[in-house]
Amino acid sequence: MKTPEAETRRALARLRRALEKAKREVRGLREGLDESEADGYPADDYAEMEEHLGAVTDLVNREQARQQAKVLRAGGIASGGLRRSGESFGRRPRLQDGGRRS
Repeated sequence: MKTPEAETRRALARLRRALEKAKREVRGLREGLDESEADGYPADDYAEMEEHLGAVTDLVNREQARQQAKVLRAGGIASGGLRRSGESFGRRPRLQDGGRRS
């Protein structure tokens, strides 16, 4: 059974992909209109539409980060508590000079 949290994360991911596609489509439309109607279309309206899509994308990004932090807190992990691979406790990063310390 799918949890509401998992469904929320999936919905946010789908929305983000749809917004990215919408931004690409608007850019393509503007390029086509630039070529076919150099001064005959409302370019300001299209620029405004791109700004609105950017604002919605920012909102989705913030919500995804909020949901991720919520999941981490529920699992007992502080939001800054995860480390990337190779950064675990007791493990030193590799040196650029082949492992020799100066």
